[in-house]
Amino acid sequence: MLKFSRGIGQDRAATAGGLQQIAFARGAAAAAQPSRLPTLVATAATVAVLYFARDVFLPLAIAILLTFALAPLVSRLRRVGCPRSVAVIGTVTTAFLFLSAFGVVIAMQVSEVAQNLPTYQYNIVEKVRTLKETGSESQILERIGRVIERISTEISRPEPEMRASPEPAPEAKPLLVEIFSPQRPVETLKNIINPLLGPLATTGLVIVVVIFMLFEREELRDRFIRLVGYGDLHRTTEALQDAGARVGRYLLMQLVVNITYGIPLAIGLSLLGIPNAVLWGMLAIVLRFVPYIGPVIAAALPLFLAFAAAPGWSLLVWTAALFIVLELLSNNVVEPWLYGSRTGLSPLAIIVAAIFWAWLWGPVGLVLSTPLTVCLVVLGRHVPQFEFLEILLGNEPVLDPKERLYQRLLAGDPDEATDNAEDMLEEKYLVEFYDTVAIPALLLAERDRARGALTNAQAAQIAQSANTLIANLEEIAGEEEGEEETGAEAQESDGDDDADEYDLPPGDGKSVLCVGGRSDLDDVTASMLAQTLWIQGADAAHAGHEVLKAGNIKALKLEGRNAVVLSVLDRDFMRHAKFTVRRLKRMAPAARVGIVLWQEDGRPGTTERDQLIESLQADFMVFGMGDAVREALSDELPRSLKLAHPKIAPGYAMRRSKRADRESTVKAD
Repeated sequence: MLKFSRGIGQDRAATAGGLQQIAFARGAAAAAQPSRLPTLVATAATVAVLYFARDVFLPLAIAILLTFALAPLVSRLRRVGCPRSVAVIGTVTTAFLFLSAFGVVIAMQVSEVAQNLPTYQYNIVEKVRTLKETGSESQILERIGRVIERISTEISRPEPEMRASPEPAPEAKPLLVEIFSPQRPVETLKNIINPLLGPLATTGLVIVVVIFMLFEREELRDRFIRLVGYGDLHRTTEALQDAGARVGRYLLMQLVVNITYGIPLAIGLSLLGIPNAVLWGMLAIVLRFVPYIGPVIAAALPLFLAFAAAPGWSLLVWTAALFIVLELLSNNVVEPWLYGSRTGLSPLAIIVAAIFWAWLWGPVGLVLSTPLTVCLVVLGRHVPQFEFLEILLGNEPVLDPKERLYQRLLAGDPDEATDNAEDMLEEKYLVEFYDTVAIPALLLAERDRARGALTNAQAAQIAQSANTLIANLEEIAGEEEGEEETGAEAQESDGDDDADEYDLPPGDGKSVLCVGGRSDLDDVTASMLAQTLWIQGADAAHAGHEVLKAGNIKALKLEGRNAVVLSVLDRDFMRHAKFTVRRLKRMAPAARVGIVLWQEDGRPGTTERDQLIESLQADFMVFGMGDAVREALSDELPRSLKLAHPKIAPGYAMRRSKRADRESTVKAD
């Protein structure tokens, strides 16, 4: 025991020295870490340049995104033997002819709608009159109208003025005359062409840039790598491939989703009798590229037309029902089937990005917001200076499950911790959740407690929240107990040769007591182990660490127990574990007494573990949930307790005999 204590002391000294070295290294790293101020300044400058030079960067952004979308088609044509020039020119020409035809059809449909608007005036007036008559029964609309009329009359009434002299005659105002002169044909043509020059020039610029980018795609990639990431070719190449794959897949899949939405919408509106159904279907295809806002705008225009086109209300109701059905099918069936959430953006990030790019570049920026933000997330994933972009905009969890659970337990929120646990338990068993998430979270708490970052009150709060979590998972534990036999039969029928780490033995007829080692956190781990043993069918109970004290340990009821397991998070407990194990083995000689020293990393090897078992005289010592359950339910016999034979110090026998002689002399006198 003396050697073991010295070894523990040496381990603690080495650990303290290691912690000092780690703290020094962290301090040096924090001192050497560059400030984020230059990155923030560069970001603000970039936003300013994009805003004030949007006439230049907006066509380039459109061209880059179209290049991402058309590059897979060009590559596929190249693979089938098509020359580069034919593949590029053919793909770009086809794409822009399709877009031009799309725009011409929309323009014609909009012109037709504008011409038919006066014919809907009568229906709109009649419905407004109907609403007014309906409201007049309760006199709500009339009262509101009278109040508004009275307020406007009061505001427009002139203030009375005191006139000391007769009012002079008003001066005669000159009559304004507008002179119309016939325009020349050249001026008329100029007035028509001037508004079209800007869009045509932008379209031509986009076409030229797309063609050249597709021609020089490999050359541009190499130049970008040489400029940005020549020192790390692997990371830069991975970033380019990731950005191209994500943006291209998003644009293609979103186009497919929008087409599968727009075509049924046009057919349904046509069957309902909505005028210009083709226009509303095509607008839905375009507007659904705008996240969240686009579908609302696409539905508002047909609904207004349904309100104006028919005198009754049934057409409006059927149109609304059509939009609701299509939205449900598109959001819950088509989108998850095609691409799900592969953009890598969180829903809040999509909304914020839409607001930002709409402010920066207007309606076009609103349409381009999602693919542009995807590029920013890819940049943050592969460039350390912009990692904050992925943290803020990405949809990947920024905390590990164990860290997230520890944070919720530390905050005293067992309800959210239970919700997260139930989500994970849809894919894994409770024993796996305890072993890979819950126990590591408690290990984080134990490490914080050991270094003084966690107070006793906070540790008690974590233990209380964890016990509530265990109680909330009691129902799931009962369900798994019923599924245990079925799962075992299914696994045997599969004939899998690989042993499952969590393929645990049945515990029928076994009685196990789990005891916390030295703290409330240890008591929580004992409860988790007892619940896992109960799932396996054993008669499992747990007790707190207070029962191990000298005045309480005799009150333990160990009759009939097959195993007693000490559950420990702190390695310092090993200094006193030998005495506890010896007491328990004396009280229950027929039970196997073992220790679970919970460790996620750095578990001792087999030789070191055997030495610890021999030194502690325990029947077993394990470091994880699966091994703990197997050892607790094992049929092995307990090892016999070796009685200690302490060495007698030199001269002790002589001093003892002299003391006996003195005592006998005193009695004789």
